[in-house]
Amino acid sequence: MLQNNFRLQNILLLLASYIFYAWWDYRFLSLIIISSCIDYIAGLQIFKASNQSRRKFWLYVSLIANLGFLGVFKYYNFFAESFSQLMNQAGWQPNDLTLNIILPVGISFYTFQTLSYTIDIYRKDFQPTTNILSFFTYIAFFPQLVAGPIERASNLLPQMERKRNLSKEWIKEGLVQIVIGLFRKIVIADTIAAYVDLIYADVGIYNSSSILLATFLYAFQIYFDFAGYSDIAIGSAKLLGFKFHQNFNLPYFSKSLTEFWRKWHMSLSFWLRDYLYISLGGNRKGIKITYRNLLLTMLLGGLWHGSSWNFIIWGGIHGFVLAIEKYIKSKSFSIKLKPINFLGYPITFAVVLLAWVFFRAQNLTIATIAIKKILLFEWTLPYMGDINALANSVLLLTLGIIFDYYLFKKKITLELLGNQFNIVKTSFICSFTILLIILFYSTSNNFIYFQF
Repeated sequence: MLQNNFRLQNILLLLASYIFYAWWDYRFLSLIIISSCIDYIAGLQIFKASNQSRRKFWLYVSLIANLGFLGVFKYYNFFAESFSQLMNQAGWQPNDLTLNIILPVGISFYTFQTLSYTIDIYRKDFQPTTNILSFFTYIAFFPQLVAGPIERASNLLPQMERKRNLSKEWIKEGLVQIVIGLFRKIVIADTIAAYVDLIYADVGIYNSSSILLATFLYAFQIYFDFAGYSDIAIGSAKLLGFKFHQNFNLPYFSKSLTEFWRKWHMSLSFWLRDYLYISLGGNRKGIKITYRNLLLTMLLGGLWHGSSWNFIIWGGIHGFVLAIEKYIKSKSFSIKLKPINFLGYPITFAVVLLAWVFFRAQNLTIATIAIKKILLFEWTLPYMGDINALANSVLLLTLGIIFDYYLFKKKITLELLGNQFNIVKTSFICSFTILLIILFYSTSNNFIYFQF
C-alpha cells in the first residue's frame, strides 16, 4: 500500500520526523511547525501577489519570523552579555539581561532551508507548492533535520511530490554510504578526539608542538565527524528513495581558500553565496564592495555556527583571506605566480588550520593562548600521553585520508561492489566496517555539528 502511495509515505515520514525531533525536546517541535506554517503561507502569497510591495511584505514576514526565532534562541544571550560587558567598561552596571534559553537542536539548519524556499519564490526561481503535507515533510525530513545537508526546495520538494521507487542499486549505495559515515565518525573522528580534547581542555600547560598537533588532528576530526554525519544522512535518505546533494569533496586538497569553500560543507557554502553574498551585491559593484561582501558573508557565516566571538573571528579570517585572493586574482598576479602555484596547497591548509583554533577553543581567552603558543613555536616534542592511543590515531587518520582520496577520485567502493547489486559483497563490506565500529565504540562522542 505504501509503495504506490507517496501521500501515505509522506504522512509516515512527517510523523517519524516529528517523533524524531520531539524525542530530544517536544516543546521545540512547535517552532518547526510554526515556521513551516509561516513559510507555506508566505510562499503562496509571494507568488500570488499582484505588486512588488506586497511581494516584499510577505518576504519580510518570512525573514523576520525565521531570523527572529534564530535570533532569540541562538543570539540573544550573546548580544546581551556583550552589551553588558561594554557598559561595564563605561562604568555602568546594568542588571542581568540574559535569559535562561535552551538552543533548539538543528535550528540553524532548518531555518536556512526554509528561508531558501521563500527567497527562491521571491526571485521567481521556484514556484510554491500547494501541497501542505509535502512542504511540512520537506522542512522536517529527519535525515538532515538536525545537521544538514541544507537541501533546497528546488531539489528535495519535487521528490516529496512524486512516486518514489526504491531500486536495489539505491539500497546498495545507501547502506554502503551509511557504514562509511559510521566508520568516519566512530573509528576515525572519535579516536582522534581523545588527544584533541585532552590538549584543548587546558592549552596553558602544554607546549607549542602539542597544541599544533592537536589542532592538526582537530582539522581532520571535524572533517571526518561532519562528513560522516553527511554520509549517514545522504545514505539514509537514499534508502527512503531521496537523493541529497554531496556535502564534501576532499576540501583539504585545495590550492586556495576559494577552492576550499567549494569543497567544504558545500550546502552551507553555496547557500551563503547564493542568498547572502549575491544579495549583498556579490562582485557586481566594484572590487571594494566585493571585498566588503566577502568579509560580511564570512563574518555572518561564522556567527551562524555559534554565538561566540570565536566563531566571528573564525569567519573573519576566512573572509579576509578570500578578499586577498580576490585582490591577487584581480591584479593578474596569478600569471606571475604560476610557477609556484603548488605552494597554494600548504598555504591554504595553514590558514584553515590557524582558523580552526578559534573554532575549537571554548572561548576567546583559550584561543588567544593557543595562537600565541603556536606562533611563538618551541621546537620541542609534543606531549605523547598514551603513546599507543596516539599511534592508533595517526595510523587511522592516515588510512582515512588515503581511503577518502580513493573514494572521491577513484570511486573505490563502486569498483569493489561492481556495477550490479551483489548482496555478498555489500554484506561483507558493511559487516567488516561494523566490526571495526564495534571495536572503537567505547570512544564514541556526539556529532560536533549538533551544537550548531
